[in-house]
Amino acid sequence: MQAQYSVWGATIRGVEAVPVAVEVFVGSGIPSFSIVGMPDAAIQEARERVRAAIRACGFRMPAEKVVVNLAPGSLKKAGSGFDLPIALGILVATRQIDATLIDGSLCVGELSLEGDVRAVKGMLAFELCAKNQGLSLICAQPDDGLVSMENLECRIVASLSGCANGVFAKPIMRGRASKGCSSDYSDVAGHEAAKRALQIAAAGAHGVLMMGPPGSGKTMLASRLPSILPPLSEAELIETALVHSVAGEDIGPILAGERPFRKPHHSASMAGLVGGGSPLRPGEISLATGGVLFLDEVSEFKPSVLQAIRQPIESRRIAVTRAEGSVVFPARFMLVAAANPCPCGYFGDVGNRCSCSATQIRNYQGRIGGPLMDRIDIHIDVWRASPDMVLGAKDGTDSEALRAGVADARRFAQERKRRAEGAQAGQSVIAACGLRSEDERFLKDMAALHQMSGRGIVKTLSIARTIADMAACPRVGREHLCEALGLRLRDGIGSM
Repeated sequence: MQAQYSVWGATIRGVEAVPVAVEVFVGSGIPSFSIVGMPDAAIQEARERVRAAIRACGFRMPAEKVVVNLAPGSLKKAGSGFDLPIALGILVATRQIDATLIDGSLCVGELSLEGDVRAVKGMLAFELCAKNQGLSLICAQPDDGLVSMENLECRIVASLSGCANGVFAKPIMRGRASKGCSSDYSDVAGHEAAKRALQIAAAGAHGVLMMGPPGSGKTMLASRLPSILPPLSEAELIETALVHSVAGEDIGPILAGERPFRKPHHSASMAGLVGGGSPLRPGEISLATGGVLFLDEVSEFKPSVLQAIRQPIESRRIAVTRAEGSVVFPARFMLVAAANPCPCGYFGDVGNRCSCSATQIRNYQGRIGGPLMDRIDIHIDVWRASPDMVLGAKDGTDSEALRAGVADARRFAQERKRRAEGAQAGQSVIAACGLRSEDERFLKDMAALHQMSGRGIVKTLSIARTIADMAACPRVGREHLCEALGLRLRDGIGSM
């Protein structure tokens, strides 16, 4: 007697779930249970879990030869989520459950030895996969619920025994209630110039480097940046939540509209920052997609690790290549870095004396690297606030006012780009600025004086264009260029 059946499963590759046909063959031969099709160790271990779960739920494990093929065979599969489709495939092939109960469904779940079905990481990715394939989804109920999607039927199974008579529960869906940001710039004493710089950065999605002594407020300024960013669009929300779901992190704050704020420690490895491992997992720069990546004590990061983010800053994606292939992760983040000006931290601080030599200061600041520095748009110095400023913090600019300015600037920029599309498709930053001849000569003179690179000139124009958008000016003027140069060129405690 021979029997076979195919059920749909899926494997995570990058931040997507790829459909996999789980083909089960039961036939004559030496009794055995084998799984082929490039499975990883977790899938190979499914044989023992499936055996125990089938017997624990009152079913019969076939004594014949059982072969499970995961197609396509050229794709490496990973994860314990194949337990459920393998078990269901065996039960349908041996006619212990009705095939119509799972036909047209994508099944994913890990089995316990007692037959209970457990949810796995990346449920949002599996939901999207089922929806895109026109299938329903059979899975366990995640502790934090599923995401409601149109044209997707989700059926919850708590135990393998429930599949015998088609006992499926309705899923508990996540809510999307808005969540306010708990931190506000009104808590930050003084630093009005730094707040202005961060508002410009938020309006134009510019990277920022803050340099200053310990206790000057760099971390407080950076941690409140998400509070002035505009709400996530629906596409951004799904993309951001998908990355967090695949990584096994809570997506509740993302679905509530909270932008991610990632703060990796300076001891982070290359794989931890840009992604890696086996199976390939998104790194911190991908988990910061849609939000802010804050590199505190950026000079303490390993130079090789730090330079790995140069390419993602510009391309907004990161391709991680390993022996089994290449995977592309999103990396659409806003970079904010903070650093002390020297090893002791007090170079340029009025209240404390620096104990570092000129060579030590130069070498310490050089750890960031010129190529990365050139890719960070805005460079600002952050000084320690005076006692009067600290006590008068309640009078400072709050997040609501800064957020309103960011929203107005982005709306003006969108309208400006819309009007420009008819006149010049793919309008460059230089053309968008519309500089007058005298302002263009001024910029050329400043670029020659400060030996600015071509990238530096373009980034200066990009900052100036953002400043003009904040002022609702269609053309970049001299005052916008001067402010942009002040934010771009390093001066004060950050320079030697």
